[in-house]
Amino acid sequence: MASLSMAPINIFKNGADEEKAETARMSSFIGAIAIGDLVKSTLGPKGMDKILLGGGKQGLVTVTNDGATILKSIGVDNPAAKVLVDMSKVQDDEVGDGTTSVTVLAAELLREAELLIAKKIHPQTIIAGWRKATQVARDALREAAVDHSNDPAAFQEDLLNIARTTLSSKLLTHHKAHFSQLAVDAVMRLKGSGDLEAIHIIKKLGGSLTDSYLDEGFLLDKKIGVNQPKRMENVNILIANTGMDTDKIKIFGSRVRVDSTAKVAEIEMAEKEKMKEKVERILKHGINCFINRQLIYNYPEQLFAQAGVMAIEHADFAGVERLALVTGGEITSTFDHPELVKLGHCKLIEEVMIGEDTLIHFSGVAMGQACTIVLRGATQQILDEAERSLHDALCVLSQTIKEPRTVYGGGCSEMLMARVVTDLANRTAGKEAVAMESFAKALRMLPTIIADNAGYDSADLVAQLRAAHQDNKGGTWGLNMNEGTVGNMAELGITESFQVKRQVLLSASEAAEMILRVDNIIKAAPRKRVPDHHPC
Repeated sequence: MASLSMAPINIFKNGADEEKAETARMSSFIGAIAIGDLVKSTLGPKGMDKILLGGGKQGLVTVTNDGATILKSIGVDNPAAKVLVDMSKVQDDEVGDGTTSVTVLAAELLREAELLIAKKIHPQTIIAGWRKATQVARDALREAAVDHSNDPAAFQEDLLNIARTTLSSKLLTHHKAHFSQLAVDAVMRLKGSGDLEAIHIIKKLGGSLTDSYLDEGFLLDKKIGVNQPKRMENVNILIANTGMDTDKIKIFGSRVRVDSTAKVAEIEMAEKEKMKEKVERILKHGINCFINRQLIYNYPEQLFAQAGVMAIEHADFAGVERLALVTGGEITSTFDHPELVKLGHCKLIEEVMIGEDTLIHFSGVAMGQACTIVLRGATQQILDEAERSLHDALCVLSQTIKEPRTVYGGGCSEMLMARVVTDLANRTAGKEAVAMESFAKALRMLPTIIADNAGYDSADLVAQLRAAHQDNKGGTWGLNMNEGTVGNMAELGITESFQVKRQVLLSASEAAEMILRVDNIIKAAPRKRVPDHHPC
């Protein structure tokens, strides 16, 4: 009788790797917690910044404390860490802010789960407890939310408070009064549409951050053609994406043989005639401004100047797309049927100076809510970080206009949710109660980290805050990081968007649950490099 071999059988390809049970779980926990530890020092109004150095020849330097930017820029190999990186990207795309909070909360949940699994509590028991905890926390957040959408003055104040709270953890914190007003004015111009494409941000080196301003109109960082009008009123604009250079023979490797220089001149004349005909077709649209995504060479530029038409070349793709949106036109590439082309319109186009640069200003555009925010600053890094900070504020404000409910910040909402979860755990029998306690502890870690980052005694502050919330009067109490004390968030005006807080809670718990379910990690075998025997 043949004996069965007890040696383990490898069913994977050579080079594939497998991590099982405890090893897989430990690998996931370590990766996710490391990502949380990486970004948690940036959390809160006193959070620190990170310098990200690019690996290319340029060695681009980015200085930021934006969680999504940090996580996007680092290459991670751990699968659980990748889940948290993707989650922060989704948070950024969905609501624009809370990217650090969501990553830190997920990491803290997994840190607690690691301790529970060491006590032999099954992952499915932990998940069951977490799900109940998430539900009661979400309900408590909904009940604590305040809606001032029926009172325009109070809602305007809410928007300003949200903008100030969002910017208080960013580079712009020292100028948050100026920038929060600027952000609210820009979003209010959208009249509830929430289309942030209509808000154009231009960065110009020089001056200081306080020199930044909101321009009611559209600014294009390009130049008007030579000998063309620099100021024009009641403008019909044709926005195009077409080649306005001398036509080239496009067949690769083709040659044209001629027996005299006169023939060369004939070819040049034929090309010029072709271009002249194209310009005439463009002029038949009844326009006085032509904006092209591609270059406009000297000859067509001269023809436009003779016709008294303003021609703007090389408006980049984003610029052309936004121009078409705000002027009400459409981008066109063929000009045979003028009646089918939708032109853009604006009341005035003129050149303006910002610092030492000349820009083109479009005012009275068809889309009245369009505006441009001009950012000034001493270095490119400051301008880039100011743009990221302002983008977060604009995203949160546009979300708040759609979903006007607000909650209090400064760790108030987290302590409120932790209290109801702890109450539920006290009423629950069995091991699920331990999982709920761990969920509450993870929520309380957010105000703890905020206080630690500010250099205050977090144990004392969080204990005071917890005691205040156990009192029913303490529903608006949070951390005042300017004074290093516990304060009333309603009086201090520290307000956050309900949508952002809810998304942080749901995304973090779902991501942590997903990672906790893992008991096996299988890595595919790397692709073998095949030597190229036929190089080009």
